[in-house]
Amino acid sequence: MTTIGSLQRLSATSLSKLILAEQASTAAAAAGTENSRSTLAIIDVRDDDYIGGHIKGSQNVPSHKLDAMLPTLVRQLQDKETVVFHCALSQQRGPSAALRYIRERDRLMPKEVETKLAASVEEAVGADGEGEVKKKQGEEEGEEKKKPVDQKVFVLDRGFVGWQEAFGLDERLTEGYSKELWRDGYWM
Repeated sequence: MTTIGSLQRLSATSLSKLILAEQASTAAAAAGTENSRSTLAIIDVRDDDYIGGHIKGSQNVPSHKLDAMLPTLVRQLQDKETVVFHCALSQQRGPSAALRYIRERDRLMPKEVETKLAASVEEAVGADGEGEVKKKQGEEEGEEKKKPVDQKVFVLDRGFVGWQEAFGLDERLTEGYSKELWRDGYWM
């Protein structure tokens, strides 16, 4: 069972490499040289302190709204290989959000897999009960079913405060950055 203490941390440098690789993959897909799908999600759980910039491509889900959003978030992120949570310092809200997400994902996903499996069995076995396997409508020969993603969940080490110290001015990685707000450090 995952606990706050066992959550994996990701450094700002490691996250920046993941973001840049994702951007390169997206650019290559746009140029038609390869297929691309986003495999990274960054969830920023800052509340009123969500000012002065954010990590490019991140989604803001304020911590006070997280419980209501968790089932939706689990479904939205189910195909992401890497999910990174953070708040300002990643000491309380970020780790807590990551842990709640993991527990909600573990609670919801087995049920969804069982439901999909039961539906597949019903579709595969004919109404005559003979057990004859039928092809689903639109299913092609040799088509592979989508396998569940082995998702890794991280907490951004040092949160957005650490991020902005390293990458605040890098427009490839940070949006809406206000140097003036961060000049004297974190104020909350």
